[in-house]
Amino acid sequence: MAPRAIITGAAGLIGQYLVKTAPRWAPDRDIQGLTRADLDLTDRANVERTWQSIKPNAVIHCAALSRTKACEQDPEQARRINAEVTAHLAQLSQAIPFIFLSSGEVFDGSTGWYGETDEPNPINVYGQTKLEAEQAVLQNPRHTVVRIVLTAGTSETGDRSFVEDMYRTAKAGKDVTLYADEFRCPLPAGVIARVIWELVDREQPGLYHLGGSDRLSRWEIGETLLPWCLELKGHLMKGSARNHVGSPRPADLSLRCDKIQSLLSFRIPGFREWLAGRSRRDADLWDYLDGSP
Repeated sequence: MAPRAIITGAAGLIGQYLVKTAPRWAPDRDIQGLTRADLDLTDRANVERTWQSIKPNAVIHCAALSRTKACEQDPEQARRINAEVTAHLAQLSQAIPFIFLSSGEVFDGSTGWYGETDEPNPINVYGQTKLEAEQAVLQNPRHTVVRIVLTAGTSETGDRSFVEDMYRTAKAGKDVTLYADEFRCPLPAGVIARVIWELVDREQPGLYHLGGSDRLSRWEIGETLLPWCLELKGHLMKGSARNHVGSPRPADLSLRCDKIQSLLSFRIPGFREWLAGRSRRDADLWDYLDGSP
């Protein structure tokens, strides 16, 4: 039988790309994508029955409560989904490779260009629950944590990525305010999916950072997207994080990715480089964000 991999959060942005790209990057694996409709991951007994039934050889855990506002509004639910569920799945997968998708939000954003050895200091509930989950996962030397920051791409529901959020807001005729002093290192979901599949094959567990080589402000990201997303024209507004109202947001979550880069068969691109390498003749923005290197 082909080795079987479970992907949780298969209806989420990265989960969808992992399932979609598996025939290309993991052709010898039997993929079982699990959505919230398929399995309530907080139902421990049902989860245990499912693991016993599927008998996975590897697990990629993408499911999470990832909206920072939702986490701030219901910290108990955030901890249950992000931390407790992850710890339970890691325990069920203790004898097999387990890859957990975490977040750069475990850092406070005061410096930027964070490496794996830098000390986490989350400033919001989402980051805190992700850090708690990491600590549970890394108790097992066979398991892996991958911290990511900002993912571009398209989802079946049209509301999973920052690009989709910007597009929907602009298409509704509303302005999109982007901070010029908040920095990230975005990557398309197709690139992230390829990295994860290569990491599964390498069987090199541990803690890794994964981001694009470009450190861009939110404002610079919006400007970069303009030629490919004309709906944004006339709707981009430059703002400052100093005026932010709402959930705490780290100012600079740029990541150093040398460790994971050393394992890969291809070079992780920057976001600008990625878009510049796409041919405008072929398709629109959404197709650019769908592919892999």
